[in-house]
Amino acid sequence: MTAKTIGIIGGGQLGRMLAMAAARLNFQTVILEPQADCPAAQMASDQIIAAYDDPAALAELAKRCDVVTYEFENVPVIAAEELAKDVPVYPPPKALEMAQDRLTEKRFINDCGISTARFHAVDSQADLEVALADFGGQGVLKTRRLGYDGKGQRVYRSSADSAEGGYAALGSVPLILESFVSFEREISIIAARGLDGAIACYDPAENIHRDGILHTSTLPASISTETATVAREAAEKLLAALGYVGVIGIEFFALPDGSLIANEMAPRVHNSGHWTEAACVVSQFEQHIRAVTGLPLGNPVRHSDCVMQNLIGDDILSVPDWLRQDNVLVHLYGKTESRPGRKMGHITQLHR
Repeated sequence: MTAKTIGIIGGGQLGRMLAMAAARLNFQTVILEPQADCPAAQMASDQIIAAYDDPAALAELAKRCDVVTYEFENVPVIAAEELAKDVPVYPPPKALEMAQDRLTEKRFINDCGISTARFHAVDSQADLEVALADFGGQGVLKTRRLGYDGKGQRVYRSSADSAEGGYAALGSVPLILESFVSFEREISIIAARGLDGAIACYDPAENIHRDGILHTSTLPASISTETATVAREAAEKLLAALGYVGVIGIEFFALPDGSLIANEMAPRVHNSGHWTEAACVVSQFEQHIRAVTGLPLGNPVRHSDCVMQNLIGDDILSVPDWLRQDNVLVHLYGKTESRPGRKMGHITQLHR
């Protein structure tokens, strides 16, 4: 196989794991990231230290790489579009555009025939008050852009919660109010689409969040075969509609009747898919590298049941204990400073 060079925009742990997977398949990687000591740079072939939208850096990345991908969805769309004029960019910039704005994303998902929570666009305090009235005083107010791990949100649990100042409290920026959903559990599916249109879906994971951050992903999820099929079909619809290439993560709420409500999609490898490196022959990271370089997609079938757990903040202190246990894969992200809410690594415990 002829070696290629893959550009990766973003230098966090996802970029690090993509670089590791690329190296196993004989690819070189160049990271574009302004932080010089980023986790991905420890594993990549080289790094361009510059802002994600720096014109000279983007031109250099395009010149040095055969294909460019990204590890997070807040890459400036205009930067991805400019790159795409000179080098293939996967997933396509259209996927970034859809995922960066929660309102655009919800409308796109609905247009694909997939249900979401009810929602209202909120562009003023008056909009917020009207939207809350429609939802009986309840809902989750979110920034439409740049929110992650529970940041940029405000919860209204009843009509007793005052709406006063809510719009200003989140920065007087475009917002979205989403209705509450009475769900039994949260699940997600990791899926990939290749250059040839082939699609591979991993089994849905059951997720538990703490303080807005993923805590564990468990396989198998406590859902029916029919519900798992619905999740796969939804993923296939979204991938086809986007002309997608690469790995995508899609989160759902599973309702008591077995139906699904889509929460959000991430056009990249996803935290809830980290279990695949321990429980599948081909991980989500290798799958993504295969997809964007035109290689055949790998088999997504898992060989073991498992639980993946994020190591967040001081959880890193538990690593010696995990290392003493059988059937546990420990993966650390090369971060030297632990702080609350920071993902330091993860473990995956296999159950055969």
